[in-house]
Amino acid sequence: MSYIVDFKNVSLSGLESSPVADALAGLRANEARYFMNKYKHEFTVVPASESKETLDYVNRILKEERGLEFAAKPLETARLQVENIDWTFVFYEDGLGVNVLYTVDNPKKRAVGFKLSEGMEVPKELEEKKFKFARQKSKLAGTIRGTFFVIKGEY
Repeated sequence: MSYIVDFKNVSLSGLESSPVADALAGLRANEARYFMNKYKHEFTVVPASESKETLDYVNRILKEERGLEFAAKPLETARLQVENIDWTFVFYEDGLGVNVLYTVDNPKKRAVGFKLSEGMEVPKELEEKKFKFARQKSKLAGTIRGTFFVIKGEY
C-alpha cells in the first residue's frame, strides 16, 4: 500500500523496525519536502515487499556500476518522474537512503546518491569502497551524511 510522505507531520509509518527510525523518518520527510518545494510533486513511498521491480532496478545499477550489494533490509521504495528525471529511492532498515537520479535525455547527469541517517554507522559496503561523505544539516533529519557516484552505463 502506497503512502504519501507528510513532511510537516513526520511519521514513522513503515520504518518502525529501524534502530534509527526517527532519523530515517526525518530523512524520508526531507526528501518529500525537497520534491514539494522544487517541483510541487508529492513524494509517495511503497513497501519494499510490493516493489520488486524498483528494487531490482536499483540493485542492478549498484552491482554493475560499483559491485555493491547491501546486506540491510530494504523497507520502502519510491519512484517518480519529474520533468526529464527519473528518480528512484530505497530506504533501508539500517538508516541508509539510496537514490538514483537518471536523466532521460542527458547521460552526463546520472548519479547514485547515498544518505546516512543520523546515528547510523557507515555501511561496511560503502566503507570498503572508500566513499567520502559530506555533512548536511536538516531540520527534519538532523545531520545527514551523503556521498554519490556518477552512473556510466545505460539503464
